[in-house]
Parts: sequence; structure tokens; C-alpha cells
Amino acid sequence: MEFEVLHRSRKKQFIIAGVVVVLVLAAIVFSISFARYRVVQSVQIASGTINYVPYDFNIIAMYQENDDGGYDEVNTMPSASSFTINTERSYCTVNGANDNNAVLETIDGHHTIANLQKGSKCYLYFDQGGGNAADVILAGRTVQTRNFPITTSTKVEGTNNQGDIYQAQDDDGTTYYFAGNPDDNWVSFAGHYWRIIRINGDGTIRLIYSGTGSAQTTGTGTQVTVDGANTSAFNSSYNASYYVGLKYTANTSASTGQHGTTTESTILQKLNTWYTSNISSTYRDKIDTNAGFCGDREMDSNTPTWVATGGEIYYAAYERLVRTSSNVNPTFKCENSSDLYTVSGANKGNKSLTNPVGLITADEVIYGGLPRNGSITNNYLYTGQYYWTLSPWYFFGSGYACVFFVNSYGYLNWGSVDGTGGVRPVINLKADVSLSGSGTASDPYVVSS
Repeated sequence: MEFEVLHRSRKKQFIIAGVVVVLVLAAIVFSISFARYRVVQSVQIASGTINYVPYDFNIIAMYQENDDGGYDEVNTMPSASSFTINTERSYCTVNGANDNNAVLETIDGHHTIANLQKGSKCYLYFDQGGGNAADVILAGRTVQTRNFPITTSTKVEGTNNQGDIYQAQDDDGTTYYFAGNPDDNWVSFAGHYWRIIRINGDGTIRLIYSGTGSAQTTGTGTQVTVDGANTSAFNSSYNASYYVGLKYTANTSASTGQHGTTTESTILQKLNTWYTSNISSTYRDKIDTNAGFCGDREMDSNTPTWVATGGEIYYAAYERLVRTSSNVNPTFKCENSSDLYTVSGANKGNKSLTNPVGLITADEVIYGGLPRNGSITNNYLYTGQYYWTLSPWYFFGSGYACVFFVNSYGYLNWGSVDGTGGVRPVINLKADVSLSGSGTASDPYVVSS
């Protein structure tokens, strides 16, 4: 009798132990399965990246903004280079209720969907414009670094450089610039065509004028016409060193004469007239006022003292770009903030401009691939015309203030400020503007309104 009781007790223990083992194994299997569903993964889909939890979820519908501001249903996810997810309209539901934890946005050039739940159903709306301008321009490009210094005959030309972009440093960080003859750095803005010079270190986009009505690569159509003329003197006076300034102060004192900003140069007056007449108020809020334009009036290391008249001055750009034929070494940095022309109210620079418009610098010309010596035609900065840069070159003791210009053969040269050259306005788009398009002349980047 006693044995029978013990036998039943042991049998009961075996049954309990078996149940516990089964429960433990079930818990392990469930934990592994649940953990698997908790892993966030990324896959390439269409033109974007969907960061997703691999539950059963559905994109129920996608809608793409049309030119009238409405939305058309589409079957293919629009390119992230031309469209961004509208975060206010787009939404997901779970069991009929809105899922407020879902992430639906375009990030770093990819459409991103994340933090979904099992059974999520998503409705995506895409607006024209591919995120911030820098991301759109850089998307899919090979970023390279050119080696400096170079020789005066070094140039970058031809189609081998199309699609490529180069990096360097400016006062605000890494700047990305075009060189050679890219076919995809065109922008249509404010009724005019522009070429992208570079993405500035602060993310703003520097553009140079290249036509109205149609994209122009050569000829006087690449220059603006003011007061019936498509050329202008840089300054009407030339017999003092301060006339090399985009703005200047007619004073023999080094403290005010060298970097002064009292008076507008002749070419700045032309730029202001053109800007006021051709850039309407509709577009002006897209133009940055802080990036500025560097008219470097620092002297080179061999010039001991600044003089207004009666002496000679070689400027720093001459030393960087001309003095030694094997040591051409441009810079995107502006040594003296008094020479960084910005608009009143800007947070840097001399704050002396009426309008945020300037000219290309001689250093930007060299970075862009034009040489100091030797002709070139297969480069986006070549126009077959003479046009002014912003950079001072030399003041002759005999009384000629000289500034760099690009000549009709496509290389960097210099001339007296009272000579005539083309006027090609340069502006900076704000970093947060949205761009659509592919950047070609037939499908230029367009700034979303």
C-alpha cells in the first residue's frame, strides 16, 4: 500500500516536470520568433529606402503631386531626387486607427518608412522637390579630391568629369564644387538659367548666371544686359588701388582705404540694377544673404605696405594663382571678413551690400578647371567671352588698378578696372530650398515655390 502511494507521487512529479519543460521550450521559441519580428531592417525599394519591421504591412496607395498642386495616384514610388514624402499628409493605420509612431519621411536622399506594426497600412503622399538642395545635387555622385598645388597650365575639361564632383574646405566646412564640363549642374530659377559653381560649406548653393529664356553655354547670352549693354567696366576710375574693390573707400589711410566699403563700384551698380529688375520678390526669399562673396584685398607676402597711389601692390590672389607657375594653389577661404561682401543683417562679412548678388572669384575659376595659361573650350566656365571676376590682381605704380577676368580663350587673365568685360551675376540659394529635376539643360533643377 505504501509502495503504491509512492509510485503515484513519483508519476505525478514526472508529469509536472514534463509540463515545465514543454512550457520552457515554448517560451524560448516564442521569444526567438518575437525577437525576429522586432529587428528593424533596411531594403532598397524603387527609389528609396524603407526601414521596416518585417511584419505583414501594406502600402495601400501612393499619390504624387502634380504641377497644379493636386495629387495623382501612382503605382511606382517617385524618385527621392525629385520628390519628398509629405509628412503631414502621409499616414499609416493599424486595426483602423492611426499609427502615430510610424516614421514616413525622406531622409538623406532616401524615402524612409520605419517603426511600423504588424498589420500596418500606409498611405504615402509625395511632394515635388527632392529634399534639401545639397542632398539632391550630391545623390549618386562620386565625390573626389583634386590635388593642389597645380601648374598654371593645368585644366579640367571634357566629358570624363561628367557626374563627378570635388570637395575642398571653405570657412564653413566642406564645400563641393564642379569642375570640367558637367552636363548636370543646370538650375532654372527666377526665370533665368544658372550653373552650379559649388555647394558652400554651410549648405547654400552658389550659382552663376547663364542665360534667360534658354540655357546658354557660350556667347553674350551668358551675360546680363544692363542699360542696353552686356559689358561693363569694373570701375570707371583706375588710378588708385582702392578701385579694385567691389565696394571701396576713396581714402589714403590704410585702415579705411584698403578694405573700405563706402562706395559701390561701377560693376556693383550694374549688378544691383539687374537684380532689382530681374529677381522678383517672389524669389528673393530663396536667396541666402549670409554666404557672401569674397573680394580678397589682402596683399601678397612680398608687398610690405598698402598704398593708395604712388606705389605697387600685388594682391594675395596673384600670389596664390600667378607668381609661381608650378605652385598654383587656390582657396575657398576669405582671409579678411571686411572683404566678404554680405547684405545688411547678415551674421558675418562686411554687411555692406544692398542686394545678395556678386561675382565669381578667380580662385573659383581655377577650382572649376580653367587654367591660368592655355586655351580651353570644353569647360562649363568657358563662354568664348571676356567676363569679370571679383578678385584683385595688381596695382601698378604708374596708376592702374587691375582685376582678374576670364578671357575669350577660356583662361584666367587680368586687366585694368576701366576696361570692359561681361557681367555674370552670382547668387547663393538657401540651404533648405527644395529642388526637382535632373540638372541637365533640358531638365534643369527647379527651385520649388
